[in-house]
Parts: sequence; C-alpha cells; structure tokens
Amino acid sequence: MDAVLTSPFFGLALTAAAWCLGVWVQKKTKWVLCNPLLIASLVIIALLAVFGIPLEDYNQGGDIIKMMLGPVTAVLALNIYYQRQTLKEYFMPVLVGCLVGSAASLGSVLALCRLFEMEDMLTASLLPKSVTTAIAVGIAESRGGAAGIAAAAVVLAGVVGAVFAPLFAKWFRVTDPVAQGLATGACSHALGTTKAMEMGELQGAMSSIAICVCGIFTSILALFM
Repeated sequence: MDAVLTSPFFGLALTAAAWCLGVWVQKKTKWVLCNPLLIASLVIIALLAVFGIPLEDYNQGGDIIKMMLGPVTAVLALNIYYQRQTLKEYFMPVLVGCLVGSAASLGSVLALCRLFEMEDMLTASLLPKSVTTAIAVGIAESRGGAAGIAAAAVVLAGVVGAVFAPLFAKWFRVTDPVAQGLATGACSHALGTTKAMEMGELQGAMSSIAICVCGIFTSILALFM
C-alpha cells in the first residue's frame, strides 16, 4: 500500500477520478454551485483526511498537474485569437472595461485586507481572486502567497459571479450585452463565463475575452501593489 500511495500515479488517478465525479454531479444536478473543481477539491480533501493519507504522498502526482498550469496559461492566448473579430469591433470598451475591472478587484481586496489587518501572505493569496486559476496561482506565489488559498478564492469568486451575475445586471440596470459580458468575465473568470454564455452569445464572447485581458492587466497591476 505504501508503494501505491507514494507513486505519482496515485495523485494523478485520484485527481482524475474526483474531477470525473464532479463533472457527473454537475451534469446531473445542473446546479451552478456543483462546480467540478469545487467538488473534486472537496472529495480529495475528504479522502486524504478520512484515510490519513499524507499530503506529501498525494503531491507526488498532484505536483505534476500543478506543473501544467504554465502551459495552460499560455493556451489562453488562443482564446483571444479565436475572438479577434469581436475584439476588434469592441476594442476600446474591452480595454477600458478590463482595466477598470482589474483595478477595482485588486484595489478592493487590498483595501479590505488592510482594514482587517490581515497577514501579507493572505493578502498576496487573495489579491488575484478574479482571474483564472492558472494566472492567480502564479501571481500569489510570486508575492509569497499560498497557492491553495489563491485557488479557493478563485473558485469562490467564480461561483458567486456565476450565481449573481444576472441579478446584478438587473438590479443595476445594465442592459448593454457588451458591458454584461465584460463585467462577468472580469469578476468571475471561467465560471462566470458559463453563465454569460447562457445570457447571450455576445455576452459569452465578451466574458471569454475578459478572462484573458484581465489576466494580463492583473499580472501587471499586481506588481505595483
């Protein structure tokens, strides 16, 4: 059993199985809260805790998956390429909207962390909450933050955005589909984009673009905070 648990295949197999379970639950329930990433994380944590499996054993394979975050970040550039016609048509709204959205996200987190006198490690982990996990983890770790906390903050921001994006658009009377899509993507990355696609084709396209553009802006702005 020790040989199995310390093998890289254990972490890889457990992660893949937990992810498949999360996808299955999400398809069955159709609930936004049943996000595959969230479910997979909870299942892995529960199994490690119940069976007393050391995190170091899981990380033998888990670190291999973490290593793929770099290539995944680079692949995001394809998204902008595929949406290049839409980006050309709405270039200035995208540029200004994503810049303001990124600055507002970073600024609000920094202000709240300073207000509650949180440790620098937690502040660094929470700052990139509104960008996709691949970028958020890199930003957090470069500032001395914890990858796990950063990933959890990203998931929470995504779930909240996916659930409340249509309500916020209604409450604040945001009727422009470009504004709806950019706001959703800027605040809640991929999870919010799934909801934006349900709101409309243009909203989904703009939210998809916002994921990439906000990731670039956030990476740059975080250097000065």
